[in-house]
Amino acid sequence: MTLYLPRTTTSQITEALMSERLSVGGGAMNMVLTLVIVTDEADHYDAVRAATEAGREHPSRVVALIRRDPDTEPAIDAEIRRPGTSGPGEAVLLRLYGPLGEHADSVVTPLLVPDAPVVAWWPGVGPVDPAADAVGRLAQRRITDALRAPDPLRDLVERVAHYSPGDTDLTWTRLTPWRSLLASAMDQPSGWVNSARVTAESHYPSAELLAAWLSDRLEVPVERATSHGPGLTEVRLTTSEGDITISRVDGRVATLSRFGQPDQTVALARRGAALALAEELRRLDADETYESAARHLGPLLTGSGA
Repeated sequence: MTLYLPRTTTSQITEALMSERLSVGGGAMNMVLTLVIVTDEADHYDAVRAATEAGREHPSRVVALIRRDPDTEPAIDAEIRRPGTSGPGEAVLLRLYGPLGEHADSVVTPLLVPDAPVVAWWPGVGPVDPAADAVGRLAQRRITDALRAPDPLRDLVERVAHYSPGDTDLTWTRLTPWRSLLASAMDQPSGWVNSARVTAESHYPSAELLAAWLSDRLEVPVERATSHGPGLTEVRLTTSEGDITISRVDGRVATLSRFGQPDQTVALARRGAALALAEELRRLDADETYESAARHLGPLLTGSGA
């Protein structure tokens, strides 16, 4: 069931949520967090769908703040999707007109689940400093996606320069399968790593983040090479015993090659927003590994790092 409240107020929305909660016998009482999505009309459908899929693992109250015409009179159109309609959680879509789009924090505050953590997600172009953003200040975790920016690498570098504990970016989360596979490969005797190379399509900031992580962890020079994609296509570690290579040309399956051993085929599919978001919602503390890699990104790009 979906309830529509055109030209409404936050008090009327809160009242409707309480009624919906009572009608299903608990509702928001079982929510583990509030996920606030700051988006626009073009992106909101895919963002809410990804949040709904992630919510099967993390029942949440999803509040989507959809900014509309900034030059019209202030108004709120609300759409409430009860549990069962939008997964085990509930979703509230708020279309904000006029100056309300610039004061979204005052609109969303009454709708936060009491005593539950708040996560803010910008599925499109996010703020340079998420922790200083009005909505970001309400959240323990702040998720952005530099890949959606016109200049993804510049966007990521600028955001890293304003990093605060609790910030993260989906360009990092997409690397989890690659980092896990690389760590597994290095668990076996491999000799001393002398250098590395990361190959990916251009304007794909996950590649630079992976290079920064490798450079930070291995303390070796890391080259960034360009391919036709999709996404990351190869990581090569040059060791004193020979090369370790992970190569993926189709975005789905990779080949792990090690000196002196037969090649292995491993599943390494590109991750959609729902999987990446679900992973980020598993932790509400600061991601120190991301912080370390992100802070190493600037020196790596300027050539002053390893």
